[in-house]
Amino acid sequence: MIYILLLLLLLTNSFYGIAQKRETDSLPKNYEDYVFLKPGDTLVIQLNEFSIYPKQKFSSSEDVRYYLWLRSKVFRVYPYAKLASQRLDTLNNRLKRIDSKSKRKSYTKLIQNYVEGEFTDQLKKMTKTEGRILIKLIHRQTGKTAFENIKVLRSGWNAFWHNTKANFFKLSLKDEYQPEFVNEDFLIEEILQRAFQNGFLELQNTKLNFDFSKVIFEKKSKINVEEYKIMFAKMKKKK
Repeated sequence: MIYILLLLLLLTNSFYGIAQKRETDSLPKNYEDYVFLKPGDTLVIQLNEFSIYPKQKFSSSEDVRYYLWLRSKVFRVYPYAKLASQRLDTLNNRLKRIDSKSKRKSYTKLIQNYVEGEFTDQLKKMTKTEGRILIKLIHRQTGKTAFENIKVLRSGWNAFWHNTKANFFKLSLKDEYQPEFVNEDFLIEEILQRAFQNGFLELQNTKLNFDFSKVIFEKKSKINVEEYKIMFAKMKKKK
């Protein structure tokens, strides 16, 4: 999980560090930016008045906490996926102009050292949820799954081996980003679009083909966080 970005860019030979200290998940206690009216009604973020999307609809005020928890994860992970797309575009464009095999290898190594030095410590602290979101956002930003990127830039064996390691953490480098069909992906995209619109995150268009405006209107902007309620309930029982 912790080296997904580095592997994607061919920046490291090691994918997981089990012994690394990771942050634990907890729900936010402060959510005054939201106003709960009544079950099934509308909750709004106190952002800019203008919005091209319908206002969010939550089933209860408690659901807001789970939404804000997920939003914090997306906000943390998105810059790394954005960087992955930028570095891959730069790497691929540069490699097209390099004929020498040794020079291609040297340039790839240069990018590896840069990203490792800049972001390794932060990536090591990611939770499993953040790792899963990162895998999905890499697909959103690059148009290819993490598995496909590794396979193309390294080899099928490397991609298979790293995906096998990911499965130990119940993650898959083959995960796709499908906001039209997968609830978590819909929530991630909903968070991203509102963040882009209000200047909280810098826009980088997806390389996938989907019409989120259509999706959000079909779903009537309902925010379903039941899967996270179940997840936190299981975590509480383990404690």
